[in-house]
Amino acid sequence: MPKVTGLRCRECGAEYETTLQNTCYECFGPLEVVYDWEYIADHTSKERIQSGPNSIYRYIDFLPVEGKTLVDLGAGFNKLHKLENLGKTLGLKNLYAMDDSVNPTNSFKDRVTSVAVTKALEFGVTAVGCASTGNLAASVSAHAAKAGLPAYIFIPEGIEKGKIVQSLVYGANIIEVEGTYDDANRLATEIADFHPDWGFVNINVRPYYTEGSKTLAFEVAEQLDWTSPDHVVVPMASGALLCAIHRGFNEFAKIGLIDPPDDMKVSGMQPSGCNPIVKAVKEDMEIEPIRKPHTIAHSLAIGNPADGYYAKRIIKNTGGYAEDPTDEEIVNAIKLLASTEGIFTEPAGGVTLAGFLRLVEKGLIEEDETVVIYLTGNGLKTQDAVLDHLPDPVKIKPLISDFEKKVAIKT
Repeated sequence: MPKVTGLRCRECGAEYETTLQNTCYECFGPLEVVYDWEYIADHTSKERIQSGPNSIYRYIDFLPVEGKTLVDLGAGFNKLHKLENLGKTLGLKNLYAMDDSVNPTNSFKDRVTSVAVTKALEFGVTAVGCASTGNLAASVSAHAAKAGLPAYIFIPEGIEKGKIVQSLVYGANIIEVEGTYDDANRLATEIADFHPDWGFVNINVRPYYTEGSKTLAFEVAEQLDWTSPDHVVVPMASGALLCAIHRGFNEFAKIGLIDPPDDMKVSGMQPSGCNPIVKAVKEDMEIEPIRKPHTIAHSLAIGNPADGYYAKRIIKNTGGYAEDPTDEEIVNAIKLLASTEGIFTEPAGGVTLAGFLRLVEKGLIEEDETVVIYLTGNGLKTQDAVLDHLPDPVKIKPLISDFEKKVAIKT
């Protein structure tokens, strides 16, 4: 595959062939995919992209897969919503949201999983798996079913039932590990080593897996008429999503599809109950793991973020911000977005919007600034987070008089 030349350590620069490997043998740093940008520049264009499929694979020239056999459920090419009503309320003219709740399993994880499982098949794996806080579990389970592979999903205890039901319906082996996400991830890593012919998407397939998130930047740039926004606001768990989105805009610029996003701010949000990256940004300190996360935003409850250091560096270098809203702020943000724009996002999206609202309150967002908020999952998966904060239906008799008395007068 001429567009990919190998893997490289982000820390020491050691280079490796494209194999099932995610850690440098020299310094134990994380590995990333290395591309031949001259080759890509010669083989892609705006016209080629626009003539491609309505999925993440319209950007296949930027992804580390051959494309001969794609495990594609149709993720991506989602709408960039202009939040007219919410923007007017906040006094902002150019507020947008990229809504990834409409992907096949209703979260952005379908982007990364499609790339990862496709790549795993290219390596000839006999099974796939992951450690997950919920959304990835559903996505890996669905893509494994499509690929005809068994799936082994390791989740921490306490995950929302809605997310587990999805995975079970797809026929995956669901293993609930007593403890946190980090406990589940540790066990999955050991099992990946024990079964070298299995592809764990966020472990030994991780360098390829994270590349799928870049398409969230590509779609925004394309829908903004081949420009980058002034500011992107991203939820953070491991920090990998924020890093990939930042990388995506820069890769488009690298081959001349957009101007360099030199002035684009990148802000990252975490819930207050699991905020190691935000704390490190605000206090200008090293990242200290959170041993026992406690938040309604379970999909962001990663206490020891693998890409936290890199996410912090991007936020600092771009002049972005970091906030850690409370559970109450998260619920209020979910309700605000739903009632103003008709979009029901999961708690991770509530974290993103709630953190952004803090920036607005602090006067850190300009009226004409083009801001894109990333919404990564669907609220229907996490109804328990908001059920106790919603009113009961108004009960009336089947009479107009009762309707007028109890409803019409009050609305």
